[in-house]
Amino acid sequence: MTRTTARLGVAAAAAAAPLLLLSWAAGSAQAHGAPTDPVSRVYACSPQGGAANRSAACGAAVSANGAPFTAWDDLRVSGVAGRDRQVIPDGRLCSGNLPAYRGLDLARRDWPATRLTPGGRLTMTYASTIPHAGTFRLYLTRPGYDPAKPLTWSDLPARPFAEVKDPPLANGAYRIRATLPKDRTGRQVLYTIWRNSSTPDTYYSCSDVVFTAAGAARGTRTATASSGAPAPVPSPKGSPAPARHDAGRSGDSTPVAEATRSDSGPPATLLAGGAAAVLVLTGGAALVLRLRSR
Repeated sequence: MTRTTARLGVAAAAAAAPLLLLSWAAGSAQAHGAPTDPVSRVYACSPQGGAANRSAACGAAVSANGAPFTAWDDLRVSGVAGRDRQVIPDGRLCSGNLPAYRGLDLARRDWPATRLTPGGRLTMTYASTIPHAGTFRLYLTRPGYDPAKPLTWSDLPARPFAEVKDPPLANGAYRIRATLPKDRTGRQVLYTIWRNSSTPDTYYSCSDVVFTAAGAARGTRTATASSGAPAPVPSPKGSPAPARHDAGRSGDSTPVAEATRSDSGPPATLLAGGAAAVLVLTGGAALVLRLRSR
């Protein structure tokens, strides 16, 4: 290879590096967020989901999807404008009726779940890569909800139990505080709708939760029996346990898979992508300068 050819190759790489950086930035700007506590299905089953990602439910979801949930923060539908029940059909609530997320709609009793206490305080951690104005609405499935059947709008009350507008984004996440209903027991779905006011997008997410009495929540983990009812069993030492939100507490907890916490900021994979682009940019520029100095 001649020196001229080498210079041209390096120059081309250096010229492409800013494009790679811009491409990464544009890609991250298109991704916005999902609940990590109580852990949402899309995050639990993503490559960042830790132990939850290896669960049978997540394996089935990925198989049904035909691809992993790498874009866990991009489950959004444009132009809904508050017409959620008209636009998103029954049985497609968890996927937002998006084919790329269809595995999330599987009717199963063994989705990774977070333990909650009826009537307790909840602090939802909603990880987000960029800030947006908008309103969060939180719904809980009605008493008697059957997780072995597809989730429908009739499973949810007409009104949310919590509604928060424009919470601040701190350390890479929104934190939404609310008081949980007192009349829920067993396995339920916490359904979150985030309608942006700064964009035309609406985000949907399903977080599976298990309600246990305050006394039964201590020193036990939740196991899902064949009937779908939560059965308290002793927590093996070192095993991840479903999170617990007790009345009077701030709501800080650990999801069913300990590795799913994202309180400290944007996902490391996104940061790594940006760093790689910067390295290509700076490395290419350095090579060009060295060749020019010869």
